[in-house]
This record gives sequence, structure tokens and C-alpha cells, in this order.
Amino acid sequence: AISDVLRVHDIPFVLTREPGGTPMAEAIRDCVKHDWQDEQVTEQTELLLMYAARSQLVENRIKPSLAIGHWVVGDRHDWSSLAYQGGGRQVNQAHLMAIRDLTLDGFTADLTIYLDIDPQVGLERARSRGELDRIEQSGIAFFERARATYLNLVDQSDSALLVDASQSIEQVRATVINHVQAFVKG
Repeated sequence: AISDVLRVHDIPFVLTREPGGTPMAEAIRDCVKHDWQDEQVTEQTELLLMYAARSQLVENRIKPSLAIGHWVVGDRHDWSSLAYQGGGRQVNQAHLMAIRDLTLDGFTADLTIYLDIDPQVGLERARSRGELDRIEQSGIAFFERARATYLNLVDQSDSALLVDASQSIEQVRATVINHVQAFVKG
């Protein structure tokens, strides 16, 4: 939906995802999502890996793209760590913010569109796509805390939009398109 709007307006863009988006960040993604069976991935390890992948993406793909005038459309960004590791995993906020500041040094998204859905419905949708990864197996309380964090972030931001993702895919798409068209037009 977003890429369609940008194409109509002849805006060059790149697509990214987190974690991932570069060869090294994709390798980190595989590591983060993997079920390590008998070895627990600590909250701190998960946080550091997420920001390592993000650093690779920002420095090697996002900033160079922006420097040549391309827009960047990302599937997730820094808020995911604030919600998942900060809210869901309850990582110490001072530690999280120190790592965030070190990694991003104030770099932030111009627009964030948060697709909000009840965590139980979200997990059911994830199950319908196949086997759950390590993070998706974190339990409903984890996702309720993450959602609460996302909603708080949206509420505190002037550059974020909330979309009710419990609607049909067509309704969600139309809402996103309308928001992006308004953003493009300034």
C-alpha cells in the first residue's frame, strides 16, 4: 500500500525490515528468531542483537538511501525494541535507552504507522501462517505489555498514526493509503 502511493507520486524509495535488511542484519535476524532449545536467550542478549541488526541497517542501507534522496519504508523500527524488549521483556529502561542512544544517536523515523490489534488475535494470525518463532512463543502477557508500550508511544508522538488492524485487510490498506497520501502531500 505504501509503496503504491510512493510510485504514483514518483518518489524513489527502498524497502527494509527489522531485524534484517542487510546481509549481516539478516544473519542476526535468524539468530534472534531461532529457538535455541536448551539455551535461554537472555533479555539483554536479545536487546543487544536487535540493536546490532538495527545499527547495520541504519548505517549501511537507510542513511545512504536518504543521502541520495530516496525515502525508506521500513517494516518495524526502533519502537519495536522499546515495545518488545522494553515493554514485553521488561528490560531495564535506563539500559535500553543507553543502548538506543549509542546506536541511533537521535536518528528517528519521520512517520510511524502502528497497526494495532488485540494480542490474542495477532497470535492467532501468526499461528495461521505456520509455526511460531521464538519471540512469537513469548506468551500473551508479553504481547499485552508490548501493545501497551506501542499505544503509549503513539500517544506521545506527533509523527505516529494508529490504525485499527482488526478491520478487514482492505479497510486497513485503505486507511494506510489515506494516511500516506496525506503525508506525501505535506
